[in-house]
Amino acid sequence: MAGRGGLRADAARNREAILGAARALIADRGTDVGMDQIAAAAEVAVGTLYRHFPTKNDLVAAIVAELGDAIAETLDSALARIGDGWSTALDEIVALLQRVVVTMGQERLLRDALAPADADALHAVQKRAKQVLERLVADAHRDRTLRPDVTADDIALLLSTSPGAEIPRSARERWVELARRALIAAD
Repeated sequence: MAGRGGLRADAARNREAILGAARALIADRGTDVGMDQIAAAAEVAVGTLYRHFPTKNDLVAAIVAELGDAIAETLDSALARIGDGWSTALDEIVALLQRVVVTMGQERLLRDALAPADADALHAVQKRAKQVLERLVADAHRDRTLRPDVTADDIALLLSTSPGAEIPRSARERWVELARRALIAAD
């Protein structure tokens, strides 16, 4: 029986276990974590890990690709909700702040840990995110809901300098609310 990407079901489960363990360990300890530690956390033999990912770079590249896909899906969903009339650009900007600052958790730690390891792949993700941010900002300006002096670079600055997981959740939620208030166009 074939699973994800034509893999047998047990091979697909092993691959997912390896990726899950690697994400958690890299987010917690950085990219210096050993392949043997990842295999142990995934509860697979080291040989199984190396059959799926011959090098640590291959493993990191797979994690970056997954992270990029998740971010792209989030951004594309935001644009779709706006296009379908279910949301506004300003609401999606604030929802993005909420996701990154309050609910992202491991993904944010992972992104920070992977930044030095695969800068080119992360740059592609950042480029795509910047394009969507520019569109969201332009749409919010067109709707006159966003302060006219706010740029996509400003939103990126907010996202990149926002409080991390070491700050209590209630304080991060307050940060998002204050950022929302600062972004809203005056009547």
